[in-house]
Amino acid sequence: MLENYLTIREAGQHEIIIEKSRFICSIIRATDEQTAQKFVTNVKKLHWNASHNCSAYLIGERDQYQKANDDGEPSGTAGVPMLEVLKKKRLKNVAVVVTRYFGGVKLGSGGLVRAYGTAVSETCNTLGIVERSLAMIISCTLDYSSHAKFGNALEKEGYQISNTTFTDKVVLDVYVDSADVVLFQEWAINLTNGQVQLQKNGQEYREKDVI
Repeated sequence: MLENYLTIREAGQHEIIIEKSRFICSIIRATDEQTAQKFVTNVKKLHWNASHNCSAYLIGERDQYQKANDDGEPSGTAGVPMLEVLKKKRLKNVAVVVTRYFGGVKLGSGGLVRAYGTAVSETCNTLGIVERSLAMIISCTLDYSSHAKFGNALEKEGYQISNTTFTDKVVLDVYVDSADVVLFQEWAINLTNGQVQLQKNGQEYREKDVI
């Protein structure tokens, strides 16, 4: 697993109009080709009457799964420019489809390259980009009487809580960088005078906004 990588914050759509043509960009996270291909198929079904449904995806830790499709546009004017935007933004595990409804004005090869690239770039910026960083989950179990103080201290120190469970005690699952686990454990024990139970609970990605 990668220690960190960039991807889109959320799936969604964004539309631009260039010379009366509508360019509707749809984008999702996709961690395998099957998901990406199903997404492309579904968008094509949704926009079955569009002039073109051009697509691209970039998947894998080493970007080992890549594909670009012009869907009837002149070769190299749609899918590849879309894929290049994903690469330029250093995104991973993303699939994108740009649907074009022709508006009657031909754009030429250069115009198409700019239009499809702009559609993807604007969509990524509009929906947002996040950095996903692999972190250890430390489960912190403590009494209700210590919950507020401990939670406030976590926030003050910049620690991020992934989940909180309330039973007879309170369990806070906290993201901690792998290199800082020992320091965190010492800090938590000192803060609570030893009244906290700590347990490593696997690794998860946490997300931080980049755009």
